[in-house]
Order: sequence, then structure tokens, then C-alpha cells
Amino acid sequence: MTRLIKGGTIVNEGKTFVGSIVVDGKDIIAIKEGITLPEVPVDETIDASGCFVLPGIIDDHVHFREPGLTEKADIDTESRAAAAGGVTTYFDMPNTVPQTTTLEALDGKFETAKHKSHVNYSFFFGATNDNSHLFPQLDRSRIPGIKLFMGSSTGNMLVDRREALDRIFATAAMPIMVHCEDTAIINRNMARAKALYGDDPGVSHHPEIRSAEACYESSRVAVELAKKHQAHLHIAHLTTEQELGLLDNPGLITAEATVGHLYFSDRDYAQLGTRIKCNPAIKSERDREALQQALTDGRIAVVGTDHAPHLLSQKEGGCARAASGMPMIQFALVTMLELTDRGVLSIERLVELMCHNPARLFGIERRGFLRPGYRADIVLAEPGRAWTVTKDVIESRCGWSPMEGHTFLWQVRQTLCNGHIVYNNGQVDDSYIGEPACFHHDQ
Repeated sequence: MTRLIKGGTIVNEGKTFVGSIVVDGKDIIAIKEGITLPEVPVDETIDASGCFVLPGIIDDHVHFREPGLTEKADIDTESRAAAAGGVTTYFDMPNTVPQTTTLEALDGKFETAKHKSHVNYSFFFGATNDNSHLFPQLDRSRIPGIKLFMGSSTGNMLVDRREALDRIFATAAMPIMVHCEDTAIINRNMARAKALYGDDPGVSHHPEIRSAEACYESSRVAVELAKKHQAHLHIAHLTTEQELGLLDNPGLITAEATVGHLYFSDRDYAQLGTRIKCNPAIKSERDREALQQALTDGRIAVVGTDHAPHLLSQKEGGCARAASGMPMIQFALVTMLELTDRGVLSIERLVELMCHNPARLFGIERRGFLRPGYRADIVLAEPGRAWTVTKDVIESRCGWSPMEGHTFLWQVRQTLCNGHIVYNNGQVDDSYIGEPACFHHDQ
């Protein structure tokens, strides 16, 4: 089928213009600037008037929970949420049950996604203290990189032996995405907080326990290792102003900021409580402002979600008891578009951070840009029509969102994945299955 997307405001590669896109089957075949339509026969026309037409969002950081934790979420439900949010490609993290730390577990995830994922997909391979010998056996064209937990986090995947860290950085030969928090510092802070506030300190103390110091110290060691081994380090969910000073070699060291850390601050714990409890913790307004500024000066390369659903019953309690993580993928794009309205960043920069840069950084083939010959991963987002997030619109299995009750002035109207309309004005086509992403790693 040949489709014409006409009359929308196209945002792509630093330019914004009214124009048209022709899609033939899975691919873009033409892009034309201006109101004059391309002279090609088409089977269907999509009138994008009043909408902004963007490349499909690439989310480099999600936890879709499958296998093993599917009471919270699975690839079916969370890829539905992705489609509804304009996300056409995601990379899932390895701290599942079982962990994605063996070749068999990795193959199992791909096999599941082949039957259940409604948008495009890939999976990080998880590093442990003793599995770096498997790295040469990985098919580097299938995966975005290695995920390394260099600090305390969920899933018991902490890598804490220096010789193991050296081996990982020396042998990865692809991006190493690192969760950076220092376990010893966190443990000391937790012991102090429990002594002061009881066995389950209130969530407002979360950024004191998982502190800026804990993040900086771990990130500092990761940067040291990357420079020593000339390895591509990608720091996940960077949260502090101080850590931004470590990003002094953009060819070697890149960083992700997440929508939650860009939007919320520690003042929001009073209203939202554990709904915004995540690791690393949402920190001060000053840290948030520094992260927002770093979106436009090049220090932050990518905006992801760290989409991490839990049942609300699992979010009960405080710093010790409540699970860390929140579902954000469905509302990430509209939240970032709200920040463009506030003047935090331009819409052109948003597309760089959420589409172009993930494709460049991970070497994704034929995605992330609106270009002839590229896959037709396209999202139509409409400004100016107020709507409020309610439970009935949430696609994620967990059934809640920290954005519930929030009124947005942007709305995802349609999402095309490989040329197929997978989301259309509130409806997900759950008969559609996406494709595995393909990668070209330069290292």
C-alpha cells in the first residue's frame, strides 16, 4: 500500500516545514516540502493538517518485565503503551526473571517479541561479574549494547569487582549502558535514615539515601574505566548537576536523561509519593534545571523513559519497602512536548534527543530519521487540544501513571510503525507485530 501523509508540519534533522511524506509498504519513498503534493499514485491519504509529523520515538531504556514478572507488565501490554505514545522502537533491559545474561535468555526474549511486540524491539545483554567471555559470541547486529549495573539496583545484577569491570570495558566492543550508583554510600545512607526515621523512612528521604554523592562516585569510576579502555560509555538516567561535569568526551562518553528526572523534582514527593520513586532518585529542583539546560548544550545525548511498571500494591511503603520505578512510555512524548511549550527546549532538539541521537549512538539501521529509503516509523502529534490522563486511557498492565489527572495540550494522533498504522486516535492495532531493530557498531 502507498500512503500520502499530507499537510503536516514535518520536524526532521533540524528543520521544521509544512510538507508531505509518501510511504510505500514499509518504507518512506519521498518527502516533499511545501503544499504542492508529490505526483505519485497513492492508495490512501492521511490528512496531517494541524499536526506535527515526527520520526517515531526510539526509547533506549525500558523494563517490559517479561519473562518472569508479568503480573506487572509484558511485551504485549507495554508495546501497546509504546505505540499509543508514539514510540516505534524500544530497547528492553536485562533485569528480568531469568536475567538476560545468557545467550539462551537473550534468544528467548527475541522469540517472545517476534509474536507479541506491536512495535520494533531489541534487548540489552546484561553483564555480570563472570559472563564477559560470552561477549564475542553475541550477534552485534541484533542488540544495542551491554547493560551494566555498577551500583545497587533491582534484579541482583550488581557488578562490583574491579577486575570484572575492567574485563567488561575491555571486551564489550559496543556501547556499555551503565546504571551508576555507589552501593556502599547508599547502604550507609540507608542505615543512617533508618536510625533517624525508622525501618521504612518516608519517600521524601529517597534522594538523601540514593544521594547525589552515590551517583557521582559511581559515574566517576565508570568514566575512568571508559577512558582507560577507550570504550563507549553511555550513562543511564543521569540525575545530578555534578555528574554533568564528567561528560567531557562526547565521542567516548554519552548520557541519557529520563523524562521523569526532567519533569519532576523532590518537591513532587509531597503530592505523588512513591509513584515517582525510582532509582536513581528524583533529586532537587537545581539538579532538574541543570539537566534541562544540558538538553540543549549537547551534554545530554538521549532522552529515554526508564519505563518500569509495578503494581500499585508494590508501590506501598517508603524508601525501604516501596518498589522503585514508574511507567512513563505512553506519556513521554507529550510530556517532553509540554517542556517545548515551556521553552525548555525546541521541538527540533526534542527530535534530536528522542529520535536522531538514539539512532546515531547505537548505530540503528534505517530508523530515527525521516528519509527516503528509511523505515516509515512516523508519529503525528497534535497541539492545542486539552485532554486529561485518566485510568481508562492507560495501556500498561499496571493500570496507573504518575501523570494521572494531568492535563496535556499535546496528543498523539497516529503512530506508523514500518508504514503500518499501529495506533490511530485512541486505538492500538494489536494484530500488528513490529520488527527487530538492526545495528551497525563502529567499534
